[in-house]
Amino acid sequence: QVQLVESGGGLVQTGGSLRLSCAVSGRTFSSYVMGWFRQAPGKEREFVAAIRWSDSSTLYSDSVKGRFTISRDNTKGTVYLQMNGLKPEDTADYYCAADRTFLIIISPEKYDYWGQGTQVTVSS
Repeated sequence: QVQLVESGGGLVQTGGSLRLSCAVSGRTFSSYVMGWFRQAPGKEREFVAAIRWSDSSTLYSDSVKGRFTISRDNTKGTVYLQMNGLKPEDTADYYCAADRTFLIIISPEKYDYWGQGTQVTVSS
């Protein structure tokens, strides 16, 4: 079993920055893919970014590419999502997820473990 705990959400103005953290514990997760997803009210959960823990390969959605950066810290067992240049359309609940397969997949249905989410609100 893997436990994921997100933190770092909040209220920020357009153009501002936030860094989300996802603390990972439980089973050995060095072979996992870690993903960030978001869900705005009335919308489906969508892929934001992912990183393969073993080699730090990354993948981003087109909507955040160039503004968001995903990274991981082995010593702390934590995955980060640095969000710069935030826009009102980035407002959503953000979720950390873990997938036991090697391939980086953007479909949320393929992820095995989920955190409880952290809220991000970007004011215009």
